[in-house]
Amino acid sequence: MTTIRPSTDYPLGNTDAEHERLIWQAARVAPTTERFFREAGIGPGQRVLDIGSGVGDVAMLVARVVGPSGEVVAIERDPKSIAKARARVAEARLYNVNFTQSDVGEIPDSEPFDAAVGRFILMWLPDPVAALRSLSRLVSPGGVFAFHEASWAPLLALLAPLPLWSATASIIHETLLRTGANPEMGPDLYQKFQEAGLPAPTMRMEMPLGKEPDFAQWFCDIFCTLRPQMQQLHLPIESLGSLDTLLDRLQAEVAASKTVASWFASVGAWSRKA
Repeated sequence: MTTIRPSTDYPLGNTDAEHERLIWQAARVAPTTERFFREAGIGPGQRVLDIGSGVGDVAMLVARVVGPSGEVVAIERDPKSIAKARARVAEARLYNVNFTQSDVGEIPDSEPFDAAVGRFILMWLPDPVAALRSLSRLVSPGGVFAFHEASWAPLLALLAPLPLWSATASIIHETLLRTGANPEMGPDLYQKFQEAGLPAPTMRMEMPLGKEPDFAQWFCDIFCTLRPQMQQLHLPIESLGSLDTLLDRLQAEVAASKTVASWFASVGAWSRKA
């Protein structure tokens, strides 16, 4: 079995196309993330650390939650992503967001934070427990840790009656596994928090269901993003037929079925530092 050794490179890359895909995806998961964060205790006036900020979607969401009296410090290591995020924040006239270029484990000490948050970031890290421990020194006692991560197991089970959807999801899932990601970081957050010395978290899972074209579009977009890795791993992408028609065939399959489709389940986990 071919495996790509995990590295410091983000497997999805930082191309303009990937940035646009992330923005599209972020708009669709934003309501779920906001519910998780508000229930965790993120609110007006807080100083919040956002790790793995990418092109700024979570930072902007949190900036609106904490309001003008709050502050968001967003950590991202890719300079191209930071440049795009800063431009988006300026366009949105959000003046309470600052971006810092840094790896998660190398964030400089500063005024303590009221909360640390992240979305779809711990699943890519080789040692998420070490990352959480590192963040703990930056958060005040009683401060909130709130993370939104994925779970693919419910999706793979749901798609079993849809052969093309199931095959597409399975190849994407296998690619994630072999490039070092953890597609089950969502449920794993319970143990990861405790291993990092944090209290056992409160957790929620949400999963959209239906036959909306957005589900098929997401699968096609993430498939295209990961296609170079799939080819390097010699995964059977030719079994799916022409990728030019994959979107239409996915949508036709679910439309003709008596079931529904989805994408991965979202898991929120949060607790307060002792």
